Amino acid sequence: MVKYYIKNNGRIESLEEPQPTCWINISPPFDQAELEGFAKQYDIPLDFLIDSLDVDERSRYEKEEDVKVILVNTPLLNEINAENEAIYITVPIGIILTLDHMITISPSENPVLQKFIDGKVKNFNPSNEKLFVLQLMEQNVFRFLNCLKKLNLKRNLIEKELYDSSQNKQLRQLLSIEKSLVYFVNSLSSNELLKMKMKRSDFLGIREDEYQTDLFEDIIIDNSQALEMSNVYTNILNGTMEAYASIISNNLNQVIQRLTLVTIILMLPTLVASLYGMNVPLPFRESKYAFPLIIVFSIVISLLLALWFRRKRLF
Repeated sequence: MVKYYIKNNGRIESLEEPQPTCWINISPPFDQAELEGFAKQYDIPLDFLIDSLDVDERSRYEKEEDVKVILVNTPLLNEINAENEAIYITVPIGIILTLDHMITISPSENPVLQKFIDGKVKNFNPSNEKLFVLQLMEQNVFRFLNCLKKLNLKRNLIEKELYDSSQNKQLRQLLSIEKSLVYFVNSLSSNELLKMKMKRSDFLGIREDEYQTDLFEDIIIDNSQALEMSNVYTNILNGTMEAYASIISNNLNQVIQRLTLVTIILMLPTLVASLYGMNVPLPFRESKYAFPLIIVFSIVISLLLALWFRRKRLF
């Protein structure tokens, strides 16, 4: 689905037909014939569109004649709602710059692009393509930071539940968070490398514009911060998983130890009863108090053994 946008009187408006300097957004569903026709109409390499729909595509930029493409990864809520699946995945946003238009394309409905469509980004104007690219990258970093805060909050809540529960549900949820963080670390690393290369090569041609250059540097710094947060949260999560595994192992060892001690304590009365069950002469065998004496003796030695274990702090 192809839509055209322009800013008029401070508001984003949708157009029926494209105009020069308008923003063209291509969103699902996609049709191969439609993509081929669109590429031919605007003289764009078809690979620029197809690569933007590949969820495994890495962040990069490329130039062919007068057409430039920038692929940047962005977080997206996973549509597969399962405990063992990542909460967030990352998908590319294709930014295609032509002489007359700026084109964006993504394999799914994207919250970052939606903010521009809803007019929630200040000083946004589709006619200023270079600033638009920088603002899109900026909002993308903000999206990463927001998702990271949500993941960290969810991790804290799950950790609190783990103190009172030993079910696998919480562990599967932590695994989902860990998978999301792996996606984030890889995508943010790729995005950072892309931005550093773009800055070094002046791919956008903004070196003479002090405001846009400063904005680009701030975006790189924010991206580095998001990457560092992802690494920190990943390390914390790994430490939590290892600590919880150690706690489970320690609790299991304690249970086994206590069961072993109980077995030893119960073994002595069993031994006494087994001895007095033998068909040979034994002390107190002929006494009418033999049975109570044997019971009392078994209880006494069991209690003494239990007190000894207690003094050794084995209980």
